[in-house]
Amino acid sequence: MENFNAQFVISFLIIALGYCLKKWNILKEKDGEAMARLIFNVTLPSLIIVTFHSITIDSSLMMLVVLGFVYGIIVAILGLFIFRKEERRNKGMLGMLIPGFNIGLFAYPLVQGIWGEVGIKYFGMFDIGNAIITFGVSYLIGSYYAKEDVVLNFKHVAGKMGRSIPLMTYVIIFIINLTGLSLPGKVIDITSVISKANMPLSLLLLGIYLNFSFQKSYWKGIGRVLGIRYGVGLFFGLLGFFLLPVDDMFRYTVLIALILPMATSVLPYSVEFKYNQRFVGTAANLSILISFVLLWVIGNMIV
Repeated sequence: MENFNAQFVISFLIIALGYCLKKWNILKEKDGEAMARLIFNVTLPSLIIVTFHSITIDSSLMMLVVLGFVYGIIVAILGLFIFRKEERRNKGMLGMLIPGFNIGLFAYPLVQGIWGEVGIKYFGMFDIGNAIITFGVSYLIGSYYAKEDVVLNFKHVAGKMGRSIPLMTYVIIFIINLTGLSLPGKVIDITSVISKANMPLSLLLLGIYLNFSFQKSYWKGIGRVLGIRYGVGLFFGLLGFFLLPVDDMFRYTVLIALILPMATSVLPYSVEFKYNQRFVGTAANLSILISFVLLWVIGNMIV
């Protein structure tokens, strides 16, 4: 418990530092774009390599991959059903915000600090399924409703998924692990050093992207999106936590993963499909704040 609360205090202070650096004009939001590319293309893949290069992938871990994918499909269908009467473009914007979780930037720093590589292993397996939802299903929803008479281009979506370095790192390490091969020691040594930068950089970036300027006209739409995400997530998370016959770390993963913030990919999607970027940014920011508070409260009850 003491370690859990200490990690949350440290995380909060680093996020606050990132926010203050932006407010003091030492860093700007555009600097965050370069930092995000560094995290997603260098430090996060390094963390994945270090964590997954030698783990034993058993059936329970594979269940997390399936869970991350199946839950994303279920909640995406539910969201589109609830928003079925919305105007087409609004339906697409709201619908793409429902599935997908911010695991790389938000969850990994906290999980790494609290449970170490064991926690990263479990959340990483969930993230494999989640990544398919984030880069596939969420993107398809956003693109399909962006214009009239759109034909789904699965080749384009597959290409976009193939360009995701974290997702491809998962796939490659997963294949290497299953084939019994091993990476050279120098690769592990180098990625181990680089991976240590993932936690502070990710938390700083969350602070840089935080924005507390909200328009009142957004509240109804954002309230519905967040209500679905956290209402459904808490329901299934608590159900899994109390009913699944699995080990404690698996139960923690299910409960926590389903109440994580929106995937960061919704921001570039909103730009690509010409949706209301401020609305999407506001929703994403609020989800970060809500998830942080929820994780602290729930963590103090279960850890």
